[in-house]
Amino acid sequence: MAAITHFSQSVMPVADQPRADRLLAGNPQRHTWTHYETADEALSCGIWACEPGAWRIHFAADKHEFFCVIEGLVRLHDEAGKVVEVQAGEAAVIPAGFVGVFEVVQAVRKYFVVCQTSAAQTA
Repeated sequence: MAAITHFSQSVMPVADQPRADRLLAGNPQRHTWTHYETADEALSCGIWACEPGAWRIHFAADKHEFFCVIEGLVRLHDEAGKVVEVQAGEAAVIPAGFVGVFEVVQAVRKYFVVCQTSAAQTA
């Protein structure tokens, strides 16, 4: 029987930084606490934290992310120049195929849910 995953359970974070070829500002340290992941990795949920900085992102054609900011402020810049700010208490979705810039204005902590589907379903 499947069990409920509560985010208060302790998990080890994974630390990383944006790739040098994508980095635009700063050199932020990022931490990911993955609390739940399906065996096929089609669904992943947890908490993500990051220091201020900015880097280019390019989501795969089958990858969507819902997130809710717990603290801090981020800006998402799309290729057309539109900017969306998401601050504590707000949520957003980064759609499959999104290309742009992820900017952490104020150190951020957010809940995330990443869903991967077949590319045919996202068209």
